[in-house]
Amino acid sequence: QVQLVESGGGLVQPGGSLRLSCAASGATSGFTSSSSIMAWYRQAPGKSRELVAQMASGGNTNYVDSVKGRFTISRDNAKNTVYLRMNSLKLEDTAAYSCYVSRWGLDYWGQGTQVTVSS
Repeated sequence: QVQLVESGGGLVQPGGSLRLSCAASGATSGFTSSSSIMAWYRQAPGKSRELVAQMASGGNTNYVDSVKGRFTISRDNAKNTVYLRMNSLKLEDTAAYSCYVSRWGLDYWGQGTQVTVSS
């Protein structure tokens, strides 16, 4: 069974950078390349879940305004992995980040990884 496993979260100072990884554990070759949507969400305490970045199968990407120019979503199909590169991190970026994949009409969610931006 396919499971999405995130990694790369941690504590970082404002202005710092992190790269989150989302690996499709147990997936066959071509899992990410054949996925309709790959995305990253985040949720901070007391707030609703927010879509921060997504990539369609054709490679088109979309970002929430607050992260445009700072975050980049990408994938490595050879590794069945989705990435979120986060630069110039701000305090308001603090949240639990989860990856999401839609493939063959099914939804896959990771358990999440915590990103804390603090001075």
